[in-house]
Amino acid sequence: MPDPSAKIWLYTQPTDMRKSYCGLLGLIKQHLKENPLVGYFVFINRRKTQMKILYFETSGYCIWCKRLSQGQFNYAPSENNKHALSTLELQHVLAGIKVEKYRQFKRYKRPS
Repeated sequence: MPDPSAKIWLYTQPTDMRKSYCGLLGLIKQHLKENPLVGYFVFINRRKTQMKILYFETSGYCIWCKRLSQGQFNYAPSENNKHALSTLELQHVLAGIKVEKYRQFKRYKRPS
């Protein structure tokens, strides 16, 4: 899991899972309008049964893939092409948990 301060972007349009590094980098630059060197980028296919996460480490790009044998990934649709996720929200999507309504209480956060 990425550290809690990492930027995580979910591309909300269905993605062709045949895409690899270059294809996903093109989506990040053209549709998400983000720097592919900073953050984690999550892509899900039309049937919501496959997911790819692209991120950059010190020595190069990495792709993490997951294919479900049953069920679907659930996520909230967005008007624009991207939706920011927290690490906890990404864990919920991976675990198949859909939170209908929640309230997060204030916690101390160390100044950066």
